[in-house]
Amino acid sequence: MQTITTVAELRRELAKACSAGKRVGLVPTMGYLHDGHLALVEASRAQCDVTVVSIFVNPSQFGPNEDLSSYPRDFVRDEKLCRDAGVEIVFAPGAQEVYPAQFETFVEPGELAKPLCGAFRPGHFRGVATVVCKLFNMVHPDVVLFGLKDFQQCAVVRRMATDLNLPIKIVTVPTVREPDGLAMSSRNRYLSKEERRRAVAISRGLFAAAEEFRAGVREVEKLIAIAERQLETVDRLQYLELVDGDTLKRAESPLRFPAALCVAAYVGSTRLIDNVLLGLPTP
Repeated sequence: MQTITTVAELRRELAKACSAGKRVGLVPTMGYLHDGHLALVEASRAQCDVTVVSIFVNPSQFGPNEDLSSYPRDFVRDEKLCRDAGVEIVFAPGAQEVYPAQFETFVEPGELAKPLCGAFRPGHFRGVATVVCKLFNMVHPDVVLFGLKDFQQCAVVRRMATDLNLPIKIVTVPTVREPDGLAMSSRNRYLSKEERRRAVAISRGLFAAAEEFRAGVREVEKLIAIAERQLETVDRLQYLELVDGDTLKRAESPLRFPAALCVAAYVGSTRLIDNVLLGLPTP
């Protein structure tokens, strides 16, 4: 495995893979890797010859009062996990490599970036779209893999790739969870033991609604209410919305299209997001 920190060196190495006809997969991360990230690596290795894992805590997607400075980092651990998982290249650029002096060009996403997290984190998806677009242009991957825990991010990135005619296959991988159902996240490390116990209410609420959906319930407000009843142990519910899976607009009753029940909640001072997909069977 190679660890590369500059775009020039990365391109030199990947040019060798390209000339050999090898298929390149990219797993974009902000580090502090967990089994959710490793599931993306596994999916990449299953369909690509070379897997690149990028590790970069992207400052442009953090707001002024968010956790950029305290975001968990353990690069030595991340390198070992990548090596053990069979990653060929870890790309770990510094901030100046990604955003050099005089940088001023950003990717501005559209309607998909406005609801849900976009309504509470102004500029977040602008930063996400920009850094992902830059990574696409740095790596030139054939396939890029994202986890569905970040459902809105997946939608924004997929739309960007389509709108900008980027010749890249976007692959999404189901959310990886702890044994009790909590979605794996680098931010879970912020939780105290007591907060961790209460945080499982998030997935419990989503699962309860999904179960009722499978039982035939199609009323949007009823499904939301079922989930909300389980969320009493969180400290602050930021949003709980049932949206159309394609447009992210609020779903209407009765549900007729694949939908996503999405939540953002604070447990202690930690903001956690999660979702479940509610897909109607094909007639």
